[in-house]
Amino acid sequence: MANSVQLARPAFPLMPTHLAIGLPLWQGVTLILLLVWLYAAILAKLVLQWIGPNADPNFTHGIFVPLFVLFVLWQDRKRLKTIPLEPSWLGLPILVVGLVMLMLGVLGAELFFSRTSLLVILAGLILLFAGWEFFRAVLFPWAVLILMIPIPNLLLQQVTFPLQQFASKLATGMLEAVGVPVLRQGNIILLALLPLDVAEACSGIRSLLTLLTLAIIYGYMMEPRTWVRIALAISAIPIAVAANGFRIFGTGMLVQYWNPDKAEGFFHTFSGWLIFVVALVLFFGVHRLITFIWKDDPGVQPA
Repeated sequence: MANSVQLARPAFPLMPTHLAIGLPLWQGVTLILLLVWLYAAILAKLVLQWIGPNADPNFTHGIFVPLFVLFVLWQDRKRLKTIPLEPSWLGLPILVVGLVMLMLGVLGAELFFSRTSLLVILAGLILLFAGWEFFRAVLFPWAVLILMIPIPNLLLQQVTFPLQQFASKLATGMLEAVGVPVLRQGNIILLALLPLDVAEACSGIRSLLTLLTLAIIYGYMMEPRTWVRIALAISAIPIAVAANGFRIFGTGMLVQYWNPDKAEGFFHTFSGWLIFVVALVLFFGVHRLITFIWKDDPGVQPA
């Protein structure tokens, strides 16, 4: 009987030699380790600003952004594997720009500059090794990453002050509409028993940023139509602003008709959570209204 020769099969599957973007595994691991080395301290401070003992309450939602981005990429993994890779040298100057931003941010102790440099470097690497078509395919999750980076205080104050003024005007108008004697001086609402100071913490910027982030996540998860996703994200802005004005109005009503002490402490904190829940309900209502008026297209599949 003739001896048959059989090739031995490995007992375990072979390790992949290339990453999904076609980069050799050893080069990909080297790049990842280099990025970790460059950004370890920067990202550690960022995480502490999200969830640390002295976390910034305006940006506690940031921890959910990278998790959401990883989820999006995982959902799109099959589609991304089918995209032909066409590396572009245009990624190299973008990569250089990102490295310059990182250097200037570190030397100038500018956290926003050094943090956003990571996004620029990622864009440059994707273009350099995978090309424009692949970058367009991951443009949405890449752009969403900007929501995890806290806004610089200088820019934040430029947004916060107009929100304080508008919330004060809105609350004053509602108090006058129900017959409460009130006088507004800037962002201070003068009631008969107690003046209400609409401080930066009461400007609504916290609920605005959080609701905007949730709107983008919700739109991606629950709505396949791009224009509806954009409409939902835009609707989060007036909803958050109006909800904050109503919160200040409710505080004024507590002061006027119940107890001035209720303007602070537990009731003040609880009213913030309650109004945020109301804002979420209004946001879901907007989505239901859009869905009712413009019926879902059964031929459209979620992205």
